[in-house]
Amino acid sequence: MKIAIIYDSITGNTKKIAEAIKEECRNQDIIFGDMQTNVNEAELIFIGTWTDKGNCSQKVKEKLESIQNKKIAIFGTAGFGGSEEYFNNLYQRVKACIPKTNEILGYFYCQGKMPLSVKDRYVKMITEHPEDKKLQVSLENFEKALSHPDETDVENAKSFARNIIKRCV
Repeated sequence: MKIAIIYDSITGNTKKIAEAIKEECRNQDIIFGDMQTNVNEAELIFIGTWTDKGNCSQKVKEKLESIQNKKIAIFGTAGFGGSEEYFNNLYQRVKACIPKTNEILGYFYCQGKMPLSVKDRYVKMITEHPEDKKLQVSLENFEKALSHPDETDVENAKSFARNIIKRCV
């Protein structure tokens, strides 16, 4: 089976998960790359995205909209990693971009570190609004995210890939 693993990554988080999936697929015929990669020959496409204000990146959205008649598995990283419900909401938004001719096999999301500029923005906002509890939670989440994706996230991504491949063979 020919498998494409493509991703869009800004901070390296989604790339790290893509590489874990690639490692899990090492015994397959693999196409690996960014959103410019041609996936026409692939039977199964793993497509990864960073989270941009609660949605996939624009590059991923455009790529998904162009894919027809394929098996697709979504993966991604998000700065906020507080709940499976949040990850499911992200997936539902991405899923809405995928043409109905495709078969969606599932999704995997994990937390990922954010750029330091995000922390700087939170600190500035807290200085201006010290009573805002949501900002404090956001800053605490930023600190938790610094270690992600971690080894557990990588292993969970590999398990996700393994399970998707089993469904296809």
